[in-house]
Amino acid sequence: MKTLVWVEHDNTAVKDATLAAVTAASQLGEVHLLVAGSGCAAVADAAAQIAGVGKVHLADDAAYANALAENVAPLVASLMADHDAFVATATTTAKNIAPRVAALLDVMQVSEILSVEGPKTFTRPIYAGNAIATVESSDAKLVITVRGTAFAKAAATGGSGAVEAVSGASASGLSTFVGSEIAKSERPELTSAKIIVSGGRALKDAETFQQVIFPLADKLNAGVGASRAAVDAGYVPNDYQVGQTGKIVAPEVYVAVGISGAIQHLAGMKDSKTIIAINKDEDAPIFQVADIGLVADLFTAVPELTSKL
Repeated sequence: MKTLVWVEHDNTAVKDATLAAVTAASQLGEVHLLVAGSGCAAVADAAAQIAGVGKVHLADDAAYANALAENVAPLVASLMADHDAFVATATTTAKNIAPRVAALLDVMQVSEILSVEGPKTFTRPIYAGNAIATVESSDAKLVITVRGTAFAKAAATGGSGAVEAVSGASASGLSTFVGSEIAKSERPELTSAKIIVSGGRALKDAETFQQVIFPLADKLNAGVGASRAAVDAGYVPNDYQVGQTGKIVAPEVYVAVGISGAIQHLAGMKDSKTIIAINKDEDAPIFQVADIGLVADLFTAVPELTSKL
């Protein structure tokens, strides 16, 4: 079986999310990568070094500069004539592309798999992760998204894949890239951070969130996350959100501050290696999944903890 893996990148470097997809794809068969972008030859060369990769398809065209799904999906669909499965990590961009690929191929997408059980058999979470379903596809072609936290990352070096130029349809004209507003931070990115400090609605407002959470995160060299309630209240931007409708994370240490632990939030972080919860409500659901729980007023406990680090 030949698999085609979508390479997530910024036209400069391969993003870590791709490495988990490569691991999943390698369990299905021969791994080929697709690098689609503009001026992205360096990305293709780096992708060819990923362990286990046999070939890298490079589509270098202005139409793919911003990874617009309407332009990329037809390219992927055309390449699927020579591949049996399309695999991508379940990131925001890939979750925009994969369903379109599935529609063009007239097949069912298998979303956010946790493991590969057979050539066409996978496990995936349902009911916000409270149950794991084993599913088997009967389609001739597979379109799969991978939960990045469920698979080890492939080694970024050690491979020797060949780079092959490919071309597809030009811009579809269905969408146009207008601009982007990307939050920049010196802290680790959420999906790759080894330690994450998250805050909830109990932090009252944006100023308090920054005063309490940010110093602790800086001491721990941690990424900063938030519950949906905190994001909806405007404490922090959307890209901080951890949960079923945010980012799925599994760091070495997850510190939940003032987060009650709604099922939607737990779905995004319960695979963390060690969960530390600080909440004054001893009956908060977060304590059911926490390895270490502190029943205390966060406005006292967190500054004290920060000062002692």
